Amino acid sequence: MCNRAERGDTQKVLNLFGAKKGARSNEGPLPIHPARPGTVIRLDNGERVLEQMTWGFPLTQKSKRTGKPLKPKPVNNARFDKLHTYFWKWAASKPEHRCLIPTARYCEACGESGCMTETWLSVKDQPIFAWAGLWANSDEWGSVFTGVMTDNAPELHHVHDRSPVIIDPADWDFWLTAPLEELYRFDRPYPADRLAVEHTTTPWFQRKAVAGPGQAHLL
Repeated sequence: MCNRAERGDTQKVLNLFGAKKGARSNEGPLPIHPARPGTVIRLDNGERVLEQMTWGFPLTQKSKRTGKPLKPKPVNNARFDKLHTYFWKWAASKPEHRCLIPTARYCEACGESGCMTETWLSVKDQPIFAWAGLWANSDEWGSVFTGVMTDNAPELHHVHDRSPVIIDPADWDFWLTAPLEELYRFDRPYPADRLAVEHTTTPWFQRKAVAGPGQAHLL
């Protein structure tokens, strides 16, 4: 499942999607991570708007020890074959809760446990592509979104067995407006020969500098 990506440059996204800035359109960093800001394209009164939302639907669980609610976890990916289930269907079945996630590239962890590195994937002929998504308003984090996932092409199973649902430009409006039962044609691997794969030596897990009182330390 994808939990690291890079959004498209704001002005390029606005031009590409023929969108305007929505009410929630603050700039954020290009890298996006779960429970942090990202951007989506959605329809508002028939117009495409670009808005900033938090990546991941909040899932609140209770402590097995105390029974008290725990800090919500971001559910940042929705499996296509699970869109009919209770957790997702209420949003997936309503076109007004669908969105497109403008993405320059996304990342997967590759390698053996303990020494995984970043592998980045992008669409060769689309510097910014549309990743199918769902969005909602939440009590915990305000407006949130999740990316829909499907099976990966067999040639790319060494990277991951699943991948984002990539919607080509001719189908953008269809994703945003069609009934849920007509969307299942997108539940198929995206052609591997249309994707660029960049293996890197960058560790997947990196120590982060954390500011302390008058100093910084590493976790």
